Amino acid sequence: MNDEDDDLILADLPDDELVQQMFDDLYDGLRDEIEEAVHILLDRGWEPYNILTEALVGGMTIVGKDFRDGILFVPEVLLAANAMKGGMAILKPLLAETGAPRVGKMVIGTVKGDIHDIGKNLVSMMMEGAGFEVVDIGINNAVEKYLDALESEKPDILGMSALLTTTMPYMKVVIDTMAEKGIRDDYIVLVGGAPLNEEFGRAIGADAYCRDAAVAVETAKTFMARRHNSMATAV
Repeated sequence: MNDEDDDLILADLPDDELVQQMFDDLYDGLRDEIEEAVHILLDRGWEPYNILTEALVGGMTIVGKDFRDGILFVPEVLLAANAMKGGMAILKPLLAETGAPRVGKMVIGTVKGDIHDIGKNLVSMMMEGAGFEVVDIGINNAVEKYLDALESEKPDILGMSALLTTTMPYMKVVIDTMAEKGIRDDYIVLVGGAPLNEEFGRAIGADAYCRDAAVAVETAKTFMARRHNSMATAV
């Protein structure tokens, strides 16, 4: 079947069936189909934010759950995340124009001395797929780079990644420096990486250790919900 036939089929689907098809296409990592479906929904008068939350985030939630449960694996999730990025590239400028609400904002980077980035990249993609704005500062980040990003980006969450036992202690350097500057409590700090565990996360003063990208998304959502609830209570 050629691309033109695919477009005709997508265009003929009613909205609810098209959204369900987008779930399937995200799951299968079909970027072209996702981009086409986003354009179709926009042409039908859908708000960009509704396309993001109902179609893209809805579909990536299924991907995240199956990744967490061992049904999907990293290569498949990366394909799904790439398809999600195709849809997001269309929606991002429109979301900025409409001032649509966001779930939260995250700065993420691998710590000093560590050049591994696959896990970090997966977390970034999954977080974007869940509706978060993500600023990825890359690999081999000294404490100053983290602090500069926090000051300039003003995120809700700081994410740090390490894949080496020799670099994971640097996470404590960053957290201790944040505490010294009196800004530790301004941010939710999430840490992850193969050599880490919950005990290490607690020991260095992180808010949570996340064993994989799906858990990172769930944890971030939980902490953001708590923050919103506490702010509402304070008002």
